[in-house]
Amino acid sequence: MTTSEGMTMTDDQTTGTWRERYRRDLLGVFGSPQLCLERGHGCVVVDSDGKEYLDLLGGIAVNALGYAHPAWVEAVSHQAATLAHVSNFFTTGPQLDLAEKLLALAKAPQGSAVFLSNSGAEANEAAVKICLARDPGGRIIALEHAFHGRTLGALSVTHKIAYRQPFGPSAVDVTFVPAEDPDSLAAELDKGDVAGVFVEPVQGEAGVVPLSVAYLQRVRELTASHDVLMVVDEVQCGMGRTGHWFAHHGAHITPDIMTLAKALGGGFPIGATMTFGPDVSGILSAGQHGTTFGGNPLACAAAYSVINTIESEDLLAHVRQIGTLLSSTLRQCHPRITEVRGSGALLGVQFDSEIAADLVVAARDAGFIVNAANPSTLRLAPPYILTTEQAQSFVDALPGLIDAVTV
Repeated sequence: MTTSEGMTMTDDQTTGTWRERYRRDLLGVFGSPQLCLERGHGCVVVDSDGKEYLDLLGGIAVNALGYAHPAWVEAVSHQAATLAHVSNFFTTGPQLDLAEKLLALAKAPQGSAVFLSNSGAEANEAAVKICLARDPGGRIIALEHAFHGRTLGALSVTHKIAYRQPFGPSAVDVTFVPAEDPDSLAAELDKGDVAGVFVEPVQGEAGVVPLSVAYLQRVRELTASHDVLMVVDEVQCGMGRTGHWFAHHGAHITPDIMTLAKALGGGFPIGATMTFGPDVSGILSAGQHGTTFGGNPLACAAAYSVINTIESEDLLAHVRQIGTLLSSTLRQCHPRITEVRGSGALLGVQFDSEIAADLVVAARDAGFIVNAANPSTLRLAPPYILTTEQAQSFVDALPGLIDAVTV
């Protein structure tokens, strides 16, 4: 068998055996994979049997430019042929360019700074350490239903007990409070000993649940008045996913720390922790944090190309257009849909019963990749280049898929 890139696959790499090979050779933390994907183009991926799927999940909100976007491919190819990795004893042009660009997009005040890592979990690990370095022994406050990652520090501020319980007591003292309840947050802050408050402007793993402008503004007011750091986790909702560069900009607030990843690299692993203002940027001193691969020129070139392409192709406006189309049409397409939450290219489709997992399978069989954020919610996080025709094709197919799984 020969792939589209001209590489010859051996017989035991074909569909008939890939499941067994996966079970044999990979740690089973993800369960059994749904498909063996071979290549992608635009918003479409192709499996090892040659079947095409419209990807409405985008690598879980990662592939902002879809697959094999010419600008991204050219940037990565050029940088790989020039300088792929150096240690952090040195800096590079791509690293400097990306940091400057992120600070400009974030409208960060003078004295702000960027730490580049490899993932969203690592970005949040750095944020936790900054909070605790400023206030050793302090508590972290996070929201119920929050998800901030699976490394031990990020896991400590992740609410789902099934994720945390197998690993024993957290090294970080964390208190969870309900979202949209500023009185509960105020009561915890009044107790003292709080080093930081973590919020996601859109709680993605909870089912794409946006926090209100009023609540985000109140969190900012309360943390500022108590001299506590406010951390905004935009790993999933940032970098244009909602149709704006950063979701918290809609609340007209400036956090102390912001974390990014996913769409930032357009498929290349990269994370970023941004500190706002010199006081926060000066908390960690040399040697208190680090990474081997973070900020390498190859990752930075990929991320810069994503930002440049979003700007040059006016994709933020397109994302808003696609989000409006999907939201309005999905709400009307079937009576079992009770709500469509979110905006832009991050939407949660809520159903009146727990049919999301069955819908994922039915959609995949019909050539669509979607995700069940919870038993009653489908999550859509497509590439920013999704066309109106592609979006409409899913809207047209969904009523039949819902009827098929609820017979």
